[in-house]
Amino acid sequence: MEDFKTKLSKFSSDFNDKLPSIFNFPNGEERRVADAMFYSVSNGGKRLRPFLVTNSAKLFGISESQSFITAAALECLHSYSLIHDDLPAMDNDDLRRGKPTCHKQFDEATAILAGDGLLTYAFELISSEKNKFSAEIKCRLVHLLASAAGAFDGMVAGQMLDLYSEKGVKIDNPEEIIQHIEEMKTGRLLRFAVEAGAVLGQAPQDKYDSLITYSRKIGIAFQIADDILDVEGSVEQMGKTLGKDAAQGKLTFVSLYGLEKAKQIAKELIDESKRALEIFGSEANDLRELADFIIHRRN
Repeated sequence: MEDFKTKLSKFSSDFNDKLPSIFNFPNGEERRVADAMFYSVSNGGKRLRPFLVTNSAKLFGISESQSFITAAALECLHSYSLIHDDLPAMDNDDLRRGKPTCHKQFDEATAILAGDGLLTYAFELISSEKNKFSAEIKCRLVHLLASAAGAFDGMVAGQMLDLYSEKGVKIDNPEEIIQHIEEMKTGRLLRFAVEAGAVLGQAPQDKYDSLITYSRKIGIAFQIADDILDVEGSVEQMGKTLGKDAAQGKLTFVSLYGLEKAKQIAKELIDESKRALEIFGSEANDLRELADFIIHRRN
């Protein structure tokens, strides 16, 4: 696991070094929103989603430099979701990755606009000439990312269900609802990360399907691990306010099944995710290690 942490840290550092190259800052007062965008997207993080894009694409001969724009676009969209998730009307958080959240560092209105800016910039990046792939591939990526982030069966839908499940709401089918939340809220962007790599590499259908299975399993496991860390972690380890799920009465795997059962479910999902990669042999070892990392991460 330590070897993988080193590998992930090196990837994250290289990715962060490249991020400034995709930002053009205005000279006028409007630069404030661009500064807020860059503050949020460059504010640390393990870069798991870009890592998934890059290493899924590598399975099909696509280099890290070739997949960078798609990976960066996804990270822009992910950062938008974190900005909005931290807002007073949502989770009302003061810390993100150990630093002030965007609305605390700037102000609430600027944070809303920065989120809007990152969301739209993600699609600008994917469809731009910087992304050196065919129009057909770029169009496919735009469609998949919009669906993954959207309000019908994507991240926004998952966030809505998450808010709906808070204290005071009677839920008749909690097992079904919680799996739906976990799969959409976090899982859909993780699925896009893996699917994007397969699209860039024009993967054959059997390998494409195997990667989708892998991504769906790690997506749910990732959110369960987050729910567990909200109970067992520390602010120093996680860089954000913890214990809020219980305080807000949110429906989670932990609240529904308890800590030990939640851990067991997450481990089973990770085991299933790794079995889905058997078709790739040793070439998918980085993806297997990432799956294990998901349920063992502490910082």
